Amino acid sequence: MDLSPKHYIVEQISGDYAMLRRTDAPAQGLNQVALALLPEHIEVGTRLCWESFTYSVEA
Repeated sequence: MDLSPKHYIVEQISGDYAMLRRTDAPAQGLNQVALALLPEHIEVGTRLCWESFTYSVEA
């Protein structure tokens, strides 16, 4: 299991879910993630980093 940091961009928000695209592997498609698992106040275009099973906003 690869636990290295992963970088995403929020492509779409629909209801209680956000669709995320990996910036380093866009061909993998979109990942659907519950908003409850993401930082507050994200919007389309927000860049996120997944590390240690936690999402954080990239500066």
